[in-house]
Amino acid sequence: MNINPFILFFASILTSNILLTNFLGMCSYISISKDLKSSNGLGMAVTFVMTVTTVLNWFVYRYVIVPLSLEYLRYIIFIIVIAAVVQVLEMLIDRLSPSLYITLGIFLPLITVNCAILGVTLFMQLRNYSLIQSLFYGLGSGMGWWLAIVLLAAIRKRTDNAPAPVGLKGTGLTFITIGIMAMAFIGFSGMIQVQ
Repeated sequence: MNINPFILFFASILTSNILLTNFLGMCSYISISKDLKSSNGLGMAVTFVMTVTTVLNWFVYRYVIVPLSLEYLRYIIFIIVIAAVVQVLEMLIDRLSPSLYITLGIFLPLITVNCAILGVTLFMQLRNYSLIQSLFYGLGSGMGWWLAIVLLAAIRKRTDNAPAPVGLKGTGLTFITIGIMAMAFIGFSGMIQVQ
């Protein structure tokens, strides 16, 4: 695909946001977005993992899976690469920021099975992106996920104390907010678009 990497980068943040247009990675998105600090930490972790694993999986696909005719094992191999990167990241966060490590709790190792990360790898592979395109796509998708979770955390902090009908408080208001955010991000579609 002949798409400028910078267009791919901005499109993956806004119009093709992996979270708000494909709804991949919603579990940790909704659970962690109650607190701004945790959301920021998880957003950085997901961005790092998404960027690194997209590039690593590009190399693995091109130089291991295809030459050895292991296409039927690509999902398993991609997940093994993601798990290895998450394990290294988990050890780094535990060493550098124990409070963030405790706050993220079970959601840090669950980044391994965050479907957004595997989804970005699979989209990269299916769309036949080059190495540079894959790098920008992984970074942009991670930053888009990060932006979405931080925005939701900030909005939830404001709406927690806002007057709202009892039936909408909590989960109901969160889902309405996510829907409005998705429409807002998709509203950028006329500016930047990736097919």
